[in-house]
Amino acid sequence: MAEGNETVRVLSADGAFSPSAAAEPYLELATGLDVPTLLGFLRDMVHTRAFDDEAANLQRQGHLALWVPSYGQEAAQVGSAHATRPQDTIFPAYREHAVAMIRGVDPVDIIRLLRGVTHGGWDPVKHRFRLYTLVIGSHTLHATGYAMGIQFDGATATGDPDRDEAVLAYFGDGASAQGDTNEALIFSSSYQTPNVFVLQNNHWAISVPVERQSRTPLYRRAAGFGMPGVQVDGNDVLATYAVTRAMLDRARAGGGPALVETLTYRIGAHTSSDDPSKYRSDDELAEWAERDPLLRLRAYLASQGVGEEEFHRLDEEADDLAADIRRRTLQITDPAVPSMFANVYREPQPVVEAQARWLADYEASFGESS
Repeated sequence: MAEGNETVRVLSADGAFSPSAAAEPYLELATGLDVPTLLGFLRDMVHTRAFDDEAANLQRQGHLALWVPSYGQEAAQVGSAHATRPQDTIFPAYREHAVAMIRGVDPVDIIRLLRGVTHGGWDPVKHRFRLYTLVIGSHTLHATGYAMGIQFDGATATGDPDRDEAVLAYFGDGASAQGDTNEALIFSSSYQTPNVFVLQNNHWAISVPVERQSRTPLYRRAAGFGMPGVQVDGNDVLATYAVTRAMLDRARAGGGPALVETLTYRIGAHTSSDDPSKYRSDDELAEWAERDPLLRLRAYLASQGVGEEEFHRLDEEADDLAADIRRRTLQITDPAVPSMFANVYREPQPVVEAQARWLADYEASFGESS
């Protein structure tokens, strides 16, 4: 789906300050970001791409069971993640690597998860960043339920910006057709929960184009649920930040949920087991590659006086990060088999405990026979 007149955009594809008419209500938030802050945004985007490239290489070399690339979607993630406050809780799908790193998650913990050596990967309470969910759309229900809990706890709409909480949930254009996602939106609107749903429209639900899923822009679906919907140029980190920040502030103040559709593109494959050349054209890929979110922000910062030496420093940092991730990935050892029973449920479960005892007895029987 192409950008339309209602799309919020602050920076053009070549990095010029060129706000769309729809951006007017959000310009104060977008232009209130200073150069050091924007350099921090670029740093996060550059680091995420370096991590993405290195993880893809590790998967091809047999060190990961699967890799889920986020290449091309960095601005949609970095802008929205920085729009949150520390007390907010984030529910990711499974591609939000930039958001995870911004929330302090060690990228090697993401590697462990996709290597298949852990059921979790990080402490979701410590980081206020929940675990990845590969069951499409199911986490949106968790996000709405969590937000209802915030209301019961009286942790929203108190008027204290350092206390009021909101919940941010990410999902893709494919998940927008899932029953779970629609039920989450219904409950969120019905109970006016402090939710903001970020729909990363990367134009492909695996091999199905977004035009097959919806005859109208996805953000317009929000009206049917009784909540505002905003479409953003998802490759514009300023626009994504400003709109998400405005919707989160609204949710914390008791204004209810909102849907933010970020128009972006999945440059890489859906996962490392996918071959996108089977279903999309080289021309389409080239067109979106010209809208690279990293190059866009870099060009804007250059126009604000940031020199090449600063960009070179960020690139060197990213190279060091990638090298460190490779080194630590190669040091990962496969866990003992009984660890598969850990972290399946929060509280002990008799069936799981019985299975663990059976496995222990089974393995012990081999030792006795020898």
